[in-house]
Amino acid sequence: MKKVSGRFAADAETERTITKGIDWNGVYRDRYSYARSTVYAEAMLAWRLNPLARTIVELYQTYTVDGIDFECEHEATNTFLRKFWEHDLNMIEEMLPEWSDEYVLTGNAFPILTTDRSGMSFVRIHPTDLMQEIRTSKNDVRQETSFLPSAIEGPDPTAYFNYYYKPNEKVVMLHSAVNRLAGMKWGEADLAPLLPWLARYASWLEDRVLLNHYRNLYLIDVTLTGKNPKEVAERRKEILLKDPQSGEINVHGEDEVWEMKSPQLNSGDADKDGLSLKKFIALGRGIPLHYLAEPESTTRTTADASGTPTFKRFERRQKFFLNRVKELLRVVVRRRYTIGGDSKIDPEAGITVSAGDVSERDNASLAMAVSQIAVSMKPLVEAGYMTPEEYLRWIYRFGGEDPKKFIQQKEAPAVSAAPQPANPLEGEVDLDVETGAVTVKESKN
Repeated sequence: MKKVSGRFAADAETERTITKGIDWNGVYRDRYSYARSTVYAEAMLAWRLNPLARTIVELYQTYTVDGIDFECEHEATNTFLRKFWEHDLNMIEEMLPEWSDEYVLTGNAFPILTTDRSGMSFVRIHPTDLMQEIRTSKNDVRQETSFLPSAIEGPDPTAYFNYYYKPNEKVVMLHSAVNRLAGMKWGEADLAPLLPWLARYASWLEDRVLLNHYRNLYLIDVTLTGKNPKEVAERRKEILLKDPQSGEINVHGEDEVWEMKSPQLNSGDADKDGLSLKKFIALGRGIPLHYLAEPESTTRTTADASGTPTFKRFERRQKFFLNRVKELLRVVVRRRYTIGGDSKIDPEAGITVSAGDVSERDNASLAMAVSQIAVSMKPLVEAGYMTPEEYLRWIYRFGGEDPKKFIQQKEAPAVSAAPQPANPLEGEVDLDVETGAVTVKESKN
């Protein structure tokens, strides 16, 4: 059987090779300790009750897990991974959204793997708020050895070993984190810096609703002239018994003055306060306002400009998430090989995990780039300055694909000199930044 390599081995590093004797656990306390349990509780409460918080969490989920799939170059290994992925007790595709939400709400994810005798693994995402401690090697905070759950009821819980520390345990755990600084064990929630402002926005909106409610209330003020208290009381009883309704005609003498009184709250300019709060919330995660149901004065140009950094942020999170899925699949394969003893699979087989494009506009831009590069470089091939293989490599490169996947080792087909394809550069190329549609207008020449 092949030797399965791990990320690190127990006691493989010494104080001479890592941090020269520094006890990281004693120096750093997550730079610096903060009330994680309080942040987790408030983040989950915001997710449950605040529509704006729920929208932000779902935005991350949408751009992270959409269209995730995998492929393994080794046939037997790929077959096993499909069984694992679609197993009734796994249903990984349904687990991915909650995995993504765990990062946004807590900044951490703790997949726990239980493997039976046949080597089939079953995965659950352990709630981060039920984890008490991350134990690491004394001289390297990134070498996590075990994870201690919180004691809820009964005896003290047993720690789960990190797979990379003891890979052959029946139950092992993995850990990954986002928003983590150097020297930190725990990640921090994407929603954490927004929590105070989400609360302030909710309070502002509630106050706004109450103000508008009371501003629409009114009362009838009746002034009686030349009446003694007894006459005033009797007239008051008459008016209350009648209970004037909207649209009724009221007739009174010169000794009565009727007026409609309403609160003068002057809350009409409060929209600016709400917009400022919403802008600050959007800024906290780099999300354009029009993603949060606030079109303001956004045009297509500003929407396109503000979308670029947002897409970059989501692409970075998607890449991180795909790497975590790939890591999980590799661990599952290795445990099948070592614990289940399945020699038909390859524990080191290459696994590719892919997902849908973050932005549809990328497809339109790539299509336009391919069409332009194909036409502009074709004369170089015909003149002998470029080989057909190099020509194809450029095309695949500008198409956003890895040339190695498509260009075989065999001789590439010759490029025909005729007929000449239509050249998009001869006309006007128009890219709709909102829909991603590419149109080419015919040349007037």
